[in-house]
Amino acid sequence: MSLRRTLTCAFAAATAASAVAVPAAAAEAPSVQAIKQIASGLNQAWSIDFLPDGTGVFTQKDAKTISKIDKAGKVTTVQTIPGVSVTPEAGLLGIAVSPKYATDQTVFIYYTTSSDNRIAKLKLGQAPTPIVTGIPRGANFHHGGRIRFGPDGYLYAGTGDGQNGANAQNKNSLGGKVLRVTTDGAPAPGNPFNSRVYSYGHRNVQGLTWANGQLYVSDIGANKLDELNKVEPGKNYGWPTCEGPCNTAGMTNPVKAWPTSSATPSGLAAYKGSLYMASLKGGTFKLDLNGNGGKLWTDLGRTRDATAGPDGQLYTITPGAIYVSDGS
Repeated sequence: MSLRRTLTCAFAAATAASAVAVPAAAAEAPSVQAIKQIASGLNQAWSIDFLPDGTGVFTQKDAKTISKIDKAGKVTTVQTIPGVSVTPEAGLLGIAVSPKYATDQTVFIYYTTSSDNRIAKLKLGQAPTPIVTGIPRGANFHHGGRIRFGPDGYLYAGTGDGQNGANAQNKNSLGGKVLRVTTDGAPAPGNPFNSRVYSYGHRNVQGLTWANGQLYVSDIGANKLDELNKVEPGKNYGWPTCEGPCNTAGMTNPVKAWPTSSATPSGLAAYKGSLYMASLKGGTFKLDLNGNGGKLWTDLGRTRDATAGPDGQLYTITPGAIYVSDGS
């Protein structure tokens, strides 16, 4: 049942926690914004995308299900994905609708098995066909899992290091990377290493979006700093040598970093000229492209995904519910 809630947009300034200074978040006046809950009672909802007719399709990590949500908020389970392994961070994670869905009827998912993380394609209601396998999984953590189609038509995936930091610097490993692949899982043309790897040196990428054609990702840190990165092909983003900004040659600093105690970022969306970054520490960050800003909707608790919908609304996913707003 739909429920309208009025929530106070609480601003939370981010401060640095390392020897390298991280700019403080810019102040903004608090306001009151109505955010509408359109679905509830979910089992670790994780990611949402949209079919051409505006119907949402979303994953529930622990339930291992793909569901549809219509414009009225009615949720219908489509299918349960077999072979999914669930831990505190593992399970059925990302989902992305083919940009050619009108002709190919294909959806892509990212999920954990007993031996790896993988990307598969499927027609809704049918069995998935893996297209990328062997993405490292940890015993419990660092699975990454966000997938999105880029403006170039290729599929991008954020992966985790599988609880082994060395994977992030190993270009032969799919862990701790941003991957860029075709719809058959092959390396996309123009990739910097003639492999699936697009960028490396990441720890646990859970957010991907494009603003003005530029790829941004959110990366969860260990115990110091979380990151917002502007990703360029072939660049090294530092993990495990660097966590947040550093002065190591050959490693690219983040646009912005926050103490892990205040951020733990997940999904990322570009919407109305701002970046919206979900936070597992509660609320959603509203940021400019330099990472300046603060948090909205802290009353929602943990937020897992932020996605711009085709209806002009911003969709916010929490473990138990889906909300829509105008992002202000």
